[in-house]
Amino acid sequence: MVFKKMLGALGVGGVSVDTVLQSPDGTPGAALTGRVELVGGGSDAAIEHITLSLVTRMEAGSGPGERTATGEFHRLVVSGPLRLAANERRALPFQLVLPWETPITTVYGQALHGMVMGVRTEVAIARAVDKGDLDAVRVHPLPVQQRILDAFAQLGFVFKSADLEHGRINGVAQTLPFHQEIEYYPAQQYARLVREVELTFVTSPHAVEVVLEFDKRGGMYGGGHDSYGRYTVAHTDADTVDWAQQVDGWVRQALEHRQAAPGFGAQPGFGAQPGFGGQPGYPQPGYGGQPGYGGQPGYSGHSGRRGPGMGGVAAGVVGGLAAGYLAGEVMDEIFEDDDAGDAEE
Repeated sequence: MVFKKMLGALGVGGVSVDTVLQSPDGTPGAALTGRVELVGGGSDAAIEHITLSLVTRMEAGSGPGERTATGEFHRLVVSGPLRLAANERRALPFQLVLPWETPITTVYGQALHGMVMGVRTEVAIARAVDKGDLDAVRVHPLPVQQRILDAFAQLGFVFKSADLEHGRINGVAQTLPFHQEIEYYPAQQYARLVREVELTFVTSPHAVEVVLEFDKRGGMYGGGHDSYGRYTVAHTDADTVDWAQQVDGWVRQALEHRQAAPGFGAQPGFGAQPGFGGQPGYPQPGYGGQPGYGGQPGYSGHSGRRGPGMGGVAAGVVGGLAAGYLAGEVMDEIFEDDDAGDAEE
């Protein structure tokens, strides 16, 4: 079924250019397919190139100097120079392959809060470049990524937010200039040791680097430490591992390593802070028994995404996962700081 929502007509030099995605849904490493439809104006036109780009928003800098930047991170030239006759109609098919490190924007059909992505069409004609409208793209997790996200929910971690951080992680091979951070409040069994957990996937064709960071922004230990655990998972392991047990082992191992590092150790009073470890005020959305947990509108189940280790997970756990990731931002709101020529939905 063709995705009917088109990018707005650019109207450069009387030429109409519409980009039609066959579907806005994809996964890292897979291709978005579609076509660019051209309609000539009242006279012949010489088009210099037509290019598609993936556009997203990321955080640059840190602390008080942190700022949000919107920009492209992947380009595809659909056409080089071509001549379009007056009133001529032409369709140019394309396959836009998503980089393996493309961040996740959608989980269980719900937008991941803080994440947006779009495809933008750029047309160069008569020495002018027109950047057309943005059209939302939904990037779903790969199977092994989905299993790990399910395991975090099963263990009781509470989703907080997600963003893209400009820069590279020490010791991890990256092809993109940024990485995604999926932030969680800790499950209660870890709350005495950590205030916040950040999950990062750095994906390649054969494996996923799973990076866990702790209290990076909390300042509990002075903010100067870059403490994390790193684990490599093959895509072929998606259906062969008890992921709840695996993730629990990763977290405990990383926390033990963190506690043993110079300058860390048990902090006085930690775990007795207001709002932590079951104390009043600890944010509870998504925990069992809380209002709104499970059975969220729009949750479609996707039982096929869960591996053998998740077969016994109660429906409420998966429902809570979907509820926690609900966002609902609109593309034109998220990209309001982009060029004036960007989308008007």
